[in-house]
Amino acid sequence: MKAMILAAGRGERMRPLTDHCPKPLLKVAGVPLIEHHINKLVQCGITDIIINVAWLGEMISSYLGDGKKFGANITYSPEINGALETAGGIIQALPLLTENNHNNTPFMLINGDIFTDYSFVEMPMLADNYLAHICLVNNPEHNKNGDFIFNNNQLKNIEPIENSKLKSEFTYTFSGISIFRPEFFKGENTEQTLKLGPMIKKAVSQGRVSAHLLHCAWTDVGTPERLATLNK
Repeated sequence: MKAMILAAGRGERMRPLTDHCPKPLLKVAGVPLIEHHINKLVQCGITDIIINVAWLGEMISSYLGDGKKFGANITYSPEINGALETAGGIIQALPLLTENNHNNTPFMLINGDIFTDYSFVEMPMLADNYLAHICLVNNPEHNKNGDFIFNNNQLKNIEPIENSKLKSEFTYTFSGISIFRPEFFKGENTEQTLKLGPMIKKAVSQGRVSAHLLHCAWTDVGTPERLATLNK
């Protein structure tokens, strides 16, 4: 299995920290966020890693190099005309993700701006009848309503429902850790910006996405305040 780390975002909410440093290179416990992910991937045996880059991307490639110092083989997918958003960046990188693989071999996907102590060794295999598997976490303060309903191992989109208690009790947030089959992106335009969230919701409505709940430390490092809290 290969992995892709999303690292092309501008990091607007992290300014001014990201004016001169790409968000994946911001440090937690003295180590860049993206390096934490690479180390975890290598520990679980995933060494072929694709990283999409745009804003200050040369700083990322300069720091990480070809990945050999981490025991990895890193390939970059530069988004020359600016970030293509999450799904757009993945679609552009699909030839790299499927190279030397069966065309529908699943790959792991990790947001470059999260921090977690979750061991990727515990990531389940993607069942044959699903196009994707997503990891969920308890709703953080900045996303109290959650992204999905998950109950009795059933994943559903959040729809207006009468029982607000049920809604709040079983809603969870997408962690930014997932597995996808290349087939998930089949037929999408390869030259446009495209967000991943709506595509996941569409596949959830079709019953093609599985999930599990993480019980670990997890932070969406989206603001300077959250980064400072992690480094206390």
